[in-house]
Amino acid sequence: MMIWKSLKSVADLNSARPGTLVEHLGIEFTEISDDFIRGTMPVDGRTRQPYGLLHGGASVALAETLGSTGATMCVDTKEFQCLGQEINANHVRGARTGHVIGTARPLHLGGSLGA
Repeated sequence: MMIWKSLKSVADLNSARPGTLVEHLGIEFTEISDDFIRGTMPVDGRTRQPYGLLHGGASVALAETLGSTGATMCVDTKEFQCLGQEINANHVRGARTGHVIGTARPLHLGGSLGA
């Protein structure tokens, strides 16, 4: 079942990257399915901590980017804007090179918080 109300293409999402943290970290949107959004981020000098491993903050930035983007596509953007409110992460496997892949899929749809 398609969950998107304001669906954008992968190309549209990537075209909004210039001048943002998303561009700086090398995050790229790669796939949109009926109920998830996926992206990648390189493990390189922009995203590694001084010990050579992927920085946990960079991983959280990838998760926040995918989650907020997916949430925004689930609402009528003429009426609502979605932003991250809270995030918690466990870093269970380190990476030194390559790319990491993130997938955001909603656990629950509906509800809102007043501004």
